[in-house]
Amino acid sequence: MIGIWAETQRAQNRQQELRHRAQVQEQRERERAQRAAEREAARLDRERRAAYRQAREAEARRRTEELEARVAELEGLLRTGCAAPAFSAARLTEPEALEPFNPGHLGVPAPLPDPARYGFGRRSQYERDLRAAQEAEALRQRQLAAYRQQYDQWAAARLAQVRQHNAGVAELVAALRAGDPDAVVEYFSAALYASSAWPEEFPHQVSAAYDPGARQLVLEWELPGFDVVPEVKSVRYMPTADQEKETARPVTQRRALYRDVVAQCVLLAVRELFAADEFGTLESVVVNGFVDDHDPATGRRARLVLAAVTVDRAAFGRLHLEQVSAPDCLVDGLGGRLSARPDQRTAVRAERTPDEVGRGVVSHGGGEDGDPDLFEMDPVEFEALVAELFRARGMRAVMTTRSNDGGVDVEALDPDPISGGRIIVQVKRYRKTVPPTAVRDLFGTVQGAGANKGVLVTTSRFGPGSYAFANGKPLTLVNGEELVGLLAQHGLRGRLGPADGGTASPAAAPGAPGAPGAGSAEPADHNVLGMSWSGGVALDVCALVCRGSRVLSEDHFVFYNNPHTPDGTVRSVEPLPGDKAALRVAFDALPEPADRLVLAAAIDPEVNPEADLSRFTDARIRLSDAAGAELGQLEVSDGRPGETALVLGSFRKRSGGNWDFVVGGKGYPGGLEALVQEYGIEVA
Repeated sequence: MIGIWAETQRAQNRQQELRHRAQVQEQRERERAQRAAEREAARLDRERRAAYRQAREAEARRRTEELEARVAELEGLLRTGCAAPAFSAARLTEPEALEPFNPGHLGVPAPLPDPARYGFGRRSQYERDLRAAQEAEALRQRQLAAYRQQYDQWAAARLAQVRQHNAGVAELVAALRAGDPDAVVEYFSAALYASSAWPEEFPHQVSAAYDPGARQLVLEWELPGFDVVPEVKSVRYMPTADQEKETARPVTQRRALYRDVVAQCVLLAVRELFAADEFGTLESVVVNGFVDDHDPATGRRARLVLAAVTVDRAAFGRLHLEQVSAPDCLVDGLGGRLSARPDQRTAVRAERTPDEVGRGVVSHGGGEDGDPDLFEMDPVEFEALVAELFRARGMRAVMTTRSNDGGVDVEALDPDPISGGRIIVQVKRYRKTVPPTAVRDLFGTVQGAGANKGVLVTTSRFGPGSYAFANGKPLTLVNGEELVGLLAQHGLRGRLGPADGGTASPAAAPGAPGAPGAGSAEPADHNVLGMSWSGGVALDVCALVCRGSRVLSEDHFVFYNNPHTPDGTVRSVEPLPGDKAALRVAFDALPEPADRLVLAAAIDPEVNPEADLSRFTDARIRLSDAAGAELGQLEVSDGRPGETALVLGSFRKRSGGNWDFVVGGKGYPGGLEALVQEYGIEVA
């Protein structure tokens, strides 16, 4: 028994020892795995740190390379510009070559069945397949003939458009050959704007006039400001501080480079003009290069001439601009004037100016504070300014002749192969809201001319009827405020009204004395919103005059217990035949803080207490003018089961005072109470 017990003890001890060894081995393996994981994590962390540092260093190098490339571009501005192709009248013409007719799959005849594949006893199947193939072929030929007819019609219309456009270019060229001042100024202004020699961010403000007696073109051309030269010379990444350190460019280097750029710009402008003169129109050119900035002597904004030169063709032809020092060439070679410190806006005396020519000046600068009043501008000059805007946006644009223009003021061609095409532009220099009939006329002109798009540019504004009609059509409406912004964006100038601290509104300000709706519950200029829908459900239609998503006050919530706002600008009225509800809105007379008019519909709890909006379908809003003439229809979303109130949409005030419609669609199971609470109305 003692031996058996001893053997049992030894076995137990061996098992305990084995378990201990296994536990020790397992612990060692865990520690080894943990150390390996820590080493791997440390390695990954080092790699991440190294990758992060490399990325930051690469970004610093990229910024430095961009700065160096920018300086190289400025230093080689004249050399690069001389290598650019010269502008010519041929660039204004369109090729008459049209895309050939491509029938696609319609050009492939329908295959006929092979009799050899049909065995004995399958003749009836063959005859059925043959008839089917013959019918398919007949259908293909009819479709091909219709498609060919459509192509021929399109080709004829397109060819007529191209020839009409080229005829207008030919008229411009003929006038240019005859020395017509307007044609000369228009052509050479287009040459400056169309040149690929100028960096994209350079300004493009110009005033020009042509003296046919001296065959001299006189112009003022805007120069870039001192900030065109980068202040930073290089960028270096500092890993210890984890930030980029910028090294400033020496001030003397910036001053010298900017003075060189000013001289290059003037010489390049002269080069572009003479290079584009394929008809020998110019005997000499006068260029006054200016910056539109604050005069350091008076503090007032003015045109400060930094460089000026008069160059005749013979003297300019003897130069090799690719090899000259621009400041030396301008001053010593051509006898021009160049500011000693253009960075400090130290002006020089101008040469002959466009105003001294004594003829009509096409100007996109001047006037008070350098911005011409678009309302006071000559109509032809205004159209020319719009044409220059399209050219500045990379398009080819020409003004149409004054007679027989078919309602087209400017024709533009967008070279973009996907979204481009022929654009018809109409210009309306109005002070009051443009009527929707003008938009309808433009659409008819676009359709009649077969153009890709129509653009209506005005100094005023458009009403909701105009936007409703243009919705979904190839039309773009540019109001006065948007026009001024586009002009400034592309280096042109224009303002609306006096420049004495305020901009004249295109129309009378809402609420002002004499303005429509001022102090009156019966605004003279208003629209009627007629609403209709399908489904036998009774609805209450209401409106909220809001600023953002908050109603101005509870009195500006128009519904069955409050039929109009305090000023009468929004009012419930009897619907016209075909409508189920109607509101009358004087958009221009709405309170000044209002920027949104929200339209909503809710189940009438007294008529249909158990109904929801599932039967609210085929809904639309019919927009009419004060005389009841329909201006357009606005589609709204259908109702959904379980919802008892719905936001139909909202008219939102855009820049310049225009109102555009945005479709709604948000539903509320809690009915009208839930809807109005979201707009800040407390429901007891």
